Amino acid sequence: MISRTSLKRGGNLRLRDGTAPEASRSLENLGYAHIEAAFDSTDVAALATELGDLFDSTEPEPRMEGSTPEDYSDFRYAALNQSAAAQKAVANRRILEVIEPLLGEDCHVISNTAWRNRPTREKAPFDVGNPWHVDAGPHVPRAAGVPWDERIPYPVFMIGAHILLQDCGPESGPTGFVPRSHTSGRLPPEPEADGMISYEGDRPVAPIGNAGDVVFFVSDVWHRRMPTTEEDRGRFFLQVQYGRRDIAQRIRLTADVNHLSAEAIDRAVTDRERRLIGLHPAGFYDG
Repeated sequence: MISRTSLKRGGNLRLRDGTAPEASRSLENLGYAHIEAAFDSTDVAALATELGDLFDSTEPEPRMEGSTPEDYSDFRYAALNQSAAAQKAVANRRILEVIEPLLGEDCHVISNTAWRNRPTREKAPFDVGNPWHVDAGPHVPRAAGVPWDERIPYPVFMIGAHILLQDCGPESGPTGFVPRSHTSGRLPPEPEADGMISYEGDRPVAPIGNAGDVVFFVSDVWHRRMPTTEEDRGRFFLQVQYGRRDIAQRIRLTADVNHLSAEAIDRAVTDRERRLIGLHPAGFYDG
């Protein structure tokens, strides 16, 4: 667990004194966590209404090259810019109490996307359109067979939070996580015949939750949406990605928000020149 030596002066990181919530320790050790009833029914209703209106009143925003609006119909980006309820939700103290011991008291939102998955989207045991993946990392890449020194807590740089706006049981394909896989230093392996994977004997765990619950996961844990059944009712949640202060925000594309003059942008001709000055193509968090 970590802390900043001085928030007023943007200080350096140090080891954190005192205790931390059990969910923080689960994130650090297993790569995922689940807390119940972080939001009451009134807050859930207000957030669901505003985000439902956002889906109904705006068009999908394709961000990846070659994608279509249909590819992005389940998502609405930069939710906190368009919903006061979303902005309030990302500051929920029960969420911050879990993530601050791992990211620091000055962590910030790096991505904020509303999800409204349609039913029966993940019928197959293994859908190649939604493979096992990591959102970012691995942050400490290592070859197979090189163990992590367990005396050193595995560093966490980014944490995702799913604020559930409707119940999500096994039939609706909750997100599955492979315990401790974030410490592997590797990308997920090819799946087995049933579509599942494992890490050091641990198979995926998919926390089920009720509206108002929050499911957390670190960015480099192996995960994916699990297969659904014919009773699938879809999923509706607000995804918030939090990062250490050192990690750049990705709420809007760098082509739209950057630190560059028009002249500097014009001078950058090659892809490498553009990336070097901060004009990156869309990646996971912003696409």
